[in-house]
Order: sequence, then C-alpha cells, then structure tokens
Amino acid sequence: MIPTEADLADALTTAVRAAVMDLFRDNPGHTFYFITLTTPGEAFGPALSAWSYEALAQRTDADDVRYSYADSPFSIVGEEHLKPVRELFAARPEVFAIDYDDVSEAEFDLRLRAMETALQRLSDEGLFGVGEARAGVLVLVEVVPDDEENTAARARRLNPPGPALDAWLAYWT
Repeated sequence: MIPTEADLADALTTAVRAAVMDLFRDNPGHTFYFITLTTPGEAFGPALSAWSYEALAQRTDADDVRYSYADSPFSIVGEEHLKPVRELFAARPEVFAIDYDDVSEAEFDLRLRAMETALQRLSDEGLFGVGEARAGVLVLVEVVPDDEENTAARARRLNPPGPALDAWLAYWT
C-alpha cells in the first residue's frame, strides 16, 4: 500500500518530535535558533539539521554559515528517528520517474506539504517554544540546493512574525 500524505505527515511529526527532543536533551546550554528539514530536488525523505547560537559563536565564518544546514555541527541529526520515514517516502512514486510533469509536480508538492504539516503541528504543540521564544526560532522546510521559488512562502507559513523570520528574510534578500 502506498503511504498517503497524511501517513507521511503523521510519521514525520512523530520522528521529528523525537529527534528534536533528543537534540535539546543532548545539548544542554545550547539555544537553538534554526531547525530545518531538508530534501533534495527529488523530494526524498528529509533530513533534520539545526544551529545554536553557541555553535555559531565557534565559527570564524558565522555570517556565511548561520543558515547552512550542511555546515552546522548539528547537521543530519535524529537519523534513527527519520530513517523509517524515508522508507515511507521511498514507497511512493519517485518524483522524476513520473512521466507527466503535472503529476510529478503534484507528487513533489505532496511531499513538501507533508513536511510542512509536520513542522506546523510541532510548532503548534510548542516544541520550538511559545510566544517570544517561538518567534526567536526559525523553522524551515528546504529543498537543497536552494529552492528560491517558494522557500520564503513556506518560511512565512511556518514561522510567526518576529526576529528569527525577519533576520532570515533580510539575510536572503
């Protein structure tokens, strides 16, 4: 049976919750300001990365890497939780194996919506903080390399107005 969008979102919600809770627990004294789910252009099952202010302060190139999932010491975390989710993504039709562009695009969009839904649920639960604390954490779903067409739209949907979103938008514009 092919997993539905709801199946993907449910599995991602559970996996990302566990991965982020592990990240926070295993790194006391770190204030995380950036948490992202990344996927390549084929929209395979995502990976989780994050940045903390403390880790960024250790970098001489902080201005260049502050939003780089790949340069963070917390890049690709929570793999034990996300691996089963990748299997669900793999059980769906491959985005670029679909012959019709509109069907391929619909599959791509479904996968990104599932990722966004999971992060929105976790935000609503307060996993990334509440109130001012939440406004200080940027949460993203990113297609890598950069997906300039709709990264900002997803960022605006996933994040409340505030310093984290404003800083990220200023960084990329």
